[in-house]
Amino acid sequence: MKRTEFYPFHKAAGAKLIEFAGFEMPVSYAGVKVEHEAVRTNAGLFDVSHMGQFLVTGEEALQLIQYVTSNDASKLKPGRAQYSCLPNEMGGIVDDLLVYQLKENEYLLVVNAANIDKDFEWIVDHNHFEANIENVSDEWSLLALQGPNAEQELQKITEIELSKIKYYRFKQGTVADIENVIISATGYTGERGFELYFKVGDAEKMWQALTALNIELTGLASRDTLRLEMGYALYGNDIDDFTSPMEAGLAWITKLDKEDFIAKERFVQQAEKGTLKKLCGFKMKYRGIPRKDYPIVNAENERIGIVTSGTQSPSLAEGIGMGYLQSQYANEGDEIFIEIRNKTVKAILTSLPFYTTK
Repeated sequence: MKRTEFYPFHKAAGAKLIEFAGFEMPVSYAGVKVEHEAVRTNAGLFDVSHMGQFLVTGEEALQLIQYVTSNDASKLKPGRAQYSCLPNEMGGIVDDLLVYQLKENEYLLVVNAANIDKDFEWIVDHNHFEANIENVSDEWSLLALQGPNAEQELQKITEIELSKIKYYRFKQGTVADIENVIISATGYTGERGFELYFKVGDAEKMWQALTALNIELTGLASRDTLRLEMGYALYGNDIDDFTSPMEAGLAWITKLDKEDFIAKERFVQQAEKGTLKKLCGFKMKYRGIPRKDYPIVNAENERIGIVTSGTQSPSLAEGIGMGYLQSQYANEGDEIFIEIRNKTVKAILTSLPFYTTK
């Protein structure tokens, strides 16, 4: 298994380590509930250095990105980021990703760890433009500081005015005497926070500076409960090569009015005619924790869908989940039933997010 630059610090902090996307990563430190609550009320620090980074440059860098992604990257300017996805020819999702415009004709793509090689090959195979793409994943470390107090804590070690960095904006500057750090107002928790990109050689110095702040070390388990409370899709669970952004509630990142891009015509058809299935959120009516791949049935015990993500929400103290349902059953407020250990437990379809940040 691969290890991030922070592995020795995770070990020293007593983290429980697991294999994730080919990396040995911390799943928890003090426990999921403690870490989840810390992010909702104070600030938590996540090691997300397993994520992949591609640098796209050249006169037609934008044209390449426009062709292989669903969102409209022409709306970006230096200092702005965008959530998007890489569609395949069948309309499925190769991966979801962030697109940063660093400067004119220079972009940074941030992809999921499990898909680094697949994504890179996909983009290279479709690079029919005057553009260069370089996999710089091994050169970067990435830490995410998330929570309502993340800004005030991070401000202690940088002179950059963090309050001026709006959501999905970023600045490059000095943090903890480390230069050329990308400070991005993005994250995966729903809370105000920042993702910090910096060279691997600065990992120890950055870790020591951040862990000296009033923050909690947080792992993958709380990252998952936090993202699920917000209804954020997880690649491999809620989206994959066989689900389209239109089915997954991601029509808002699928810009049908831009010029040709991969699977555009299929998405146009889905927008006009609808889809056979839809990703829906639900809350358990009674005790029960929904898990990935649990069947969803109707009152007649007919299978109508499948759970893709589920948990016991630490913030709401109830079972929540997401899953794909046949479209005729995907109506907010309707009752469905989750098969849990050979029993059917009632749930109610609800809008997303489940939790509203303060």
